[in-house]
Amino acid sequence: MTDLDQFRAETRAWLEANCPPEMREPIRSEKDSVWGGRDQSAMTPAQKQWMDAMGAKGWTVPDWPKEYGGGGLSAAETKILREEMAKLRCRNPLSSFGISMLGPALLKYGTEEQKKDHLPKIARGEIRWCQGYSEPNAGSDLASLATSAEDKGDHFLINGQKVWTSYANYADWIFCLVRTDKTNKHNGISFVLFDMQTPGVSTKPILLISGYSPFCETFFDNVKVPKENLVGELNKGWDVAKYLLGHEREMISNMGLGGGGKNPLIEGAIATIGLDHDGRLADPLLRAKIAEFEVRSKAFAAQSERFIDELKAGRAHPAQPSMMKYYGTELNKARHELLMASGGSDNLEWESERSRGGAPARDWLRTKANSIEGGTSEVQLNIISKRILELPGA
Repeated sequence: MTDLDQFRAETRAWLEANCPPEMREPIRSEKDSVWGGRDQSAMTPAQKQWMDAMGAKGWTVPDWPKEYGGGGLSAAETKILREEMAKLRCRNPLSSFGISMLGPALLKYGTEEQKKDHLPKIARGEIRWCQGYSEPNAGSDLASLATSAEDKGDHFLINGQKVWTSYANYADWIFCLVRTDKTNKHNGISFVLFDMQTPGVSTKPILLISGYSPFCETFFDNVKVPKENLVGELNKGWDVAKYLLGHEREMISNMGLGGGGKNPLIEGAIATIGLDHDGRLADPLLRAKIAEFEVRSKAFAAQSERFIDELKAGRAHPAQPSMMKYYGTELNKARHELLMASGGSDNLEWESERSRGGAPARDWLRTKANSIEGGTSEVQLNIISKRILELPGA
């Protein structure tokens, strides 16, 4: 038995012993996802048990260094862990902007003190983060941001507004882009961290067409931020921002992969439409569309795995996250279109208990924002045209 074979066997045994049965069921709604944070009262006992067990082992971030709360696993070991979790249908123990976005940026640009202070708390799910990027007049043209950070000696004084701040009303801390030099568009931006309980910080939810809202407006009124919370160099925050955006787009692209376990698309279609005498989905047109989607989904999963391997090896093209983000969001929208079609009129329900509060329709409507958040699809296609295809005039 090779070392990797032994690691696989030990990993499978540990997962079987420590993953609660409830954490092997398909995710059916947003409540099934675990975000951690200071307030963990909304977590079920099984969710907390699973998050704590994986966090203690460092497997919420298996490839991060052990000294920062990670598992210290190699790329091959991390891949085995993901494979074994998928086989057992283990849910992701912790969804976190700290893991998917801030963590990689801190590992690259943070000071040693910042890494030791923040990364272990992220890995254990103790602090929930939100992202302060977009502003009312700075969306796709993010570098036009106007939220200011005035130098006050030992601290910055921040004033301004952010918008589309996902889960800001639940977050404990924020990683935020601020303007520290008004004379230079790109080289006048800095990247800072601060507690959302700091005096002067307030949030206001934004209602979406789905009836739910993960988004907020976030306001800063004379917010004092210690200078040691500056990540990277002063006025060089655009470099940190671009690096983080690549990881955000990778995170959004993962929506195209769907969840593990039973396929809700196929299960829902069978329950609604039924099977023919050959054991196939009775509606041949829908059957063909689902088959086509499944082929696209598996191809995207294979490409995603390849991209992650190239990223870990330092061989990924800088514009690849744009390609993955674009296709992943289109795939996720297509999935929910089919979910709506396969559910029939039942999926038009909006508030009934049977439809889990109208989850299918609300989730379908929510996917319409996928092509906007993290950089619009038009922006991603422009990047792909210019950086990957090298089209003239792009």
